[in-house]
Amino acid sequence: MADTILIVDDEKDIRLTVGGILGDEGYLVAQASSGSEATERIDESVPEVVLLDLWMDNSEEGFTVLKRIREEYPDLPVVVISGHGNIETAVRAVKLGAFDYIEKPLSADKLLLTVERAVGFRRLAQENQILKTRSGEAPVMIGHSLAMRELMSNIKVVAPTPASVLITGENGVGKELVARTIHQLSQRADRPIVEVNCAAIPEELVESELFGHEKGAFTGATARKQGRFDQANKSTLFLDEIGDMSLKAQAKVLRILQEQKFERVGGIKTISVDVRIIAASNKNLEEEIERGYFRADLYYRLNVIPLRVPSLRERTSDIPILAVEFLNSYTRNNNLGSKSISSEFMGALMSRLWPGNVRELKNTIERLAIMTPGTIINSDAAVPVGPATECAVEPIDVDGYLDLPYHEARIEFERRYIGHQLETHDHNISQTAEAINIDRSSLHKKLKALGLKPRVEGR
Repeated sequence: MADTILIVDDEKDIRLTVGGILGDEGYLVAQASSGSEATERIDESVPEVVLLDLWMDNSEEGFTVLKRIREEYPDLPVVVISGHGNIETAVRAVKLGAFDYIEKPLSADKLLLTVERAVGFRRLAQENQILKTRSGEAPVMIGHSLAMRELMSNIKVVAPTPASVLITGENGVGKELVARTIHQLSQRADRPIVEVNCAAIPEELVESELFGHEKGAFTGATARKQGRFDQANKSTLFLDEIGDMSLKAQAKVLRILQEQKFERVGGIKTISVDVRIIAASNKNLEEEIERGYFRADLYYRLNVIPLRVPSLRERTSDIPILAVEFLNSYTRNNNLGSKSISSEFMGALMSRLWPGNVRELKNTIERLAIMTPGTIINSDAAVPVGPATECAVEPIDVDGYLDLPYHEARIEFERRYIGHQLETHDHNISQTAEAINIDRSSLHKKLKALGLKPRVEGR
């Protein structure tokens, strides 16, 4: 997508000439004739680069604007231009944080080269900021099962469009990896995806995190802060675990989806952005709507393209390729030497239910890589303790399900699986819910629907 360059100069001819040069190179151009107009435009929509005349109306207004930009938008490159060129002016501008300095009359070649460098600097700064918060998931999706082939086929169709996407699936299936893959295949791939874990942000800070805040908006707000929607302008915003977002924040997200506009916390100015939304949740949002915890109108806005990520139980044929990839990656990155998994032990891995899905498999393989002294991981290996071992079951006999309709087979499987988990955790509801990654109230509903009753009530 085209980058926006803001030209700030009190001479109309200069703005038109520079704008024409940049427009011919594919840039979007915004203009301001004064410092106050420039700050208003930046507050409304942050450009990629500012071209700033230092001397407007024969005053030092440009220096004032430069100082404010450096304070409130430290990653926004400012290229200063002036017809009063001298060494002292250039040194002063650079000390105040200018990215570069160009003298009038402007050379078209130097102008374009400087703007190109400034755009690259801006993008690199954004990527570095976002990469600090990224997790270390694998950069590509892995799997050859029918379920994964169907998912990846749908992703390739959806990715190039601007449509909102709602990704659902259990904890640990890789919803964030699906979101990144969609972004990488989209027309916004030249900019970094911005990720927000809604469940990890305290409720009172969600709005500030998403929309930013003005200086003095609340105690501790000592400076203006850009929100994630600002950072994701012309890119993709991934809202992970959106089911945990407050109703108040949901209302603002709905407005952005409808209008692509918002206000910062404590602010009155409307800011326009161009953001694609990808959301994900491990909750049943339709049930959350019935309980009054999620807005129905937001759900229908997000659910333009629904994608469900299959659990590892639904793609057991992918376990070998995943296990080998995780093992090779971990041993290579940690200098543990070459290790392999025996066919016998691989069969044992495939027989497990993996309630923690791909994330649990990855953690298990990494523990085995550390705990196994030899080069082959087999049945004699040091099996890690913890929830992964506690939830282990005997190989599943699917023959009893093959002649049943799909709905009945699924119910029978759930009845056996949850019944086993109850036995494993001594019929403790809280421990069972935690082990299989669903909330306690949902487990109670599932028990009632399946006709199961714990031996011990209230636990």
